[in-house]
Amino acid sequence: MMSRLAPRWPAWLFWWRAACAQGVSAQQRTWAGASRIPEPGGPWGATGTSPLVRRGSSSASSGAPEVTLTRERYSVRRLPFSVVSEDDLAALERIVPGGVITDPEELEAPNVDWLRTVRGSSKVLLRPRTSQEVAHILRYCHERNLAVSPQGGNTGMVGGSTPVFDEIIVSTALMNQIVSFHNVSGVLVCQAGCVLEELSRYVEERGFVMPLDLGAKGSCHIGGNVATNAGGLRFLRYGSLRGTVLGLEVVLAEGTILNCLTSLRKDNTGYDLKQLFIGSEGTLGVITAVSILCPPKPSAVNVAFLGCPGFAEVLQTFCTCRGMLGEILSAFEFMDAECVKLVGRHLRLACPVQESPFYVLIETSGSGAGHDAEKLSGFLEQVLGSGLVTDGTLAADQRRAKMLWALRERITEALSRDGYVYKYDLSLPLDRLYDLVSDLRARLGLHAKHVVGYGHLGDGNLHLNVTAEAFSPSLLGTLEPYVYEWVARQRGSVSAEHGLGFKKKDVLGYSKPPEALQLMQQLKALLDPKGILNPYKTLPTRT
Repeated sequence: MMSRLAPRWPAWLFWWRAACAQGVSAQQRTWAGASRIPEPGGPWGATGTSPLVRRGSSSASSGAPEVTLTRERYSVRRLPFSVVSEDDLAALERIVPGGVITDPEELEAPNVDWLRTVRGSSKVLLRPRTSQEVAHILRYCHERNLAVSPQGGNTGMVGGSTPVFDEIIVSTALMNQIVSFHNVSGVLVCQAGCVLEELSRYVEERGFVMPLDLGAKGSCHIGGNVATNAGGLRFLRYGSLRGTVLGLEVVLAEGTILNCLTSLRKDNTGYDLKQLFIGSEGTLGVITAVSILCPPKPSAVNVAFLGCPGFAEVLQTFCTCRGMLGEILSAFEFMDAECVKLVGRHLRLACPVQESPFYVLIETSGSGAGHDAEKLSGFLEQVLGSGLVTDGTLAADQRRAKMLWALRERITEALSRDGYVYKYDLSLPLDRLYDLVSDLRARLGLHAKHVVGYGHLGDGNLHLNVTAEAFSPSLLGTLEPYVYEWVARQRGSVSAEHGLGFKKKDVLGYSKPPEALQLMQQLKALLDPKGILNPYKTLPTRT
């Protein structure tokens, strides 16, 4: 009987059920639970602006200490590439008129990753507008043996988009045109420099959504997303970019334009070449255009933020959620208490539920508000009644949903403000997902400021982060290779979605056998024989 369970149930659930019973639409409801979330201008942020992070603008604060050059912090040797000369600059200016940047001040930002952990010393940045210009650039650089660092929004986590030495930066920022969109099939074709958030807005106006969503959506480029095979917040619902990307246009190292920009859902002719470039991080070719399948926009979206007493309860909540919500479940994210405390401390975002050891964010997306509300209500009754969840809040209107999502999406930003961050993006079996966090806390003790864990539980993806006052070689030595060996023993992956870039290239062997590494090296040598494309990245250093 409901009355018997009443003392254990928060008031917002009864209001939720009453609203559903009265047939109140998602747009009309005033969510009792979500009303506990402070309005903009309160604890959510003094500016009153949207809390969604835009990584390109928030990564570095004025007056921040200069980032150590990558070549000085890490043991890396420059390969025998040519050095850019005045004649090279003149030739490049003819290829990209007005698109050759040599001003040291303008080159500061593209030389540093947004986490401010690596810094190159490139003296030239190029801004082409077309794939033909990219082809001419690469043809010239190939002939002159000049190394190139392709760069999109520069929002990566592993130093994959910033130069290591003096590589020429080829930016896709001006390649931002939408080529076509088909209102029946939902196929979008666009240039690689289109910003993900702008593409999302474009397709949503036409009744569709992008299959990819990231905290960095306000800055990241779709070409960079594809080049790193980014996972993100919608992976649980829509799957990998390896499935939603239908075609690519890629410029190869010697300047050949490979046009595989098909919009077909089915094409079983020969090798699927686009898969070579998805996740290759610019080491095999420069992606210049993308054809991607966009699913229909859900008409009913709900977000719940719940507190759990332990990680075992988080896992059981996920199992219950997957079984009861089924086809409408679009996201299941988890974060530990330390994450939420850091978001509150550094970004002034208040937690809308009572303090708990763990929190989960659940999103449902469907086509029927009443149907989805009934399923979600039944799920909440089950997890609250069984003690898996101790408190929670709900939001169905877009503004409040964004506020709840900010607690998850802005964790990375909060960590970057806590000090130097050692980041690990790992795939692990679900039952062992959080064990590594607990293990490291005991191992590091007071040598680290914070050891936190959060991520995409539905995908088995843990984001393990360790913060310290500053970079410490001794702390790094305590973390590595210990973390990678731990993951390898669980047959996990050392990179779930961030890629390998510069920072993780030498640990690929913990997740792939020697035969696979050898084949990758052979593919690199075949497509980029001089090694000019994004050198020092992705593949292990050859000794």
